[in-house]
Amino acid sequence: MPMQLIQNALIPTLLAVIVIYAVYKRVDVFPTFLRGAKLGLRTAVDILPTMIGMLTAVYMLRASGAVDLAAAALAPLYQMLGIPSECTALTLLKPISGGGGLAIGSEIMQRCGPDSYAGRVAAVMLGASETSLYTLSIYSGHLGLRRTRYAVLAALCADVTAFIVSAALVRIYFPFV
Repeated sequence: MPMQLIQNALIPTLLAVIVIYAVYKRVDVFPTFLRGAKLGLRTAVDILPTMIGMLTAVYMLRASGAVDLAAAALAPLYQMLGIPSECTALTLLKPISGGGGLAIGSEIMQRCGPDSYAGRVAAVMLGASETSLYTLSIYSGHLGLRRTRYAVLAALCADVTAFIVSAALVRIYFPFV
């Protein structure tokens, strides 16, 4: 019960502290809030084309079967790395789309079961990795970056590491699955 009380009081307390601090610093709170809201809306409008493009690309990749073909081609390599073949499509889609990754993770859970090796690996992969390419494209699009240098390579290396370590940790912590 005390934890629930803390959770319920956290946001209102934080907002009250911010307003009290702003009044103490003699900041006009409402106009400052409105400026921030306008900037946030402008940012949302600026990134909307990038978001629509990424979501369209993800939908087209899934609908065309390209994700499934690539997953089938990579399955032997993933098998050598200890990643179950059921999770190969997840590793391809998760860096691009969190929703797409979650949908594939859900399919793995339904097909293999949440307590299966593939189900547990999928769950850990979903929590251990980021939608790195999506996030990178949103930030780059908003900031107008044309060259991301090593950011894409670094993001993909981090995702691959997360996927391999996810499978290894599931094998270590759940050896009898």
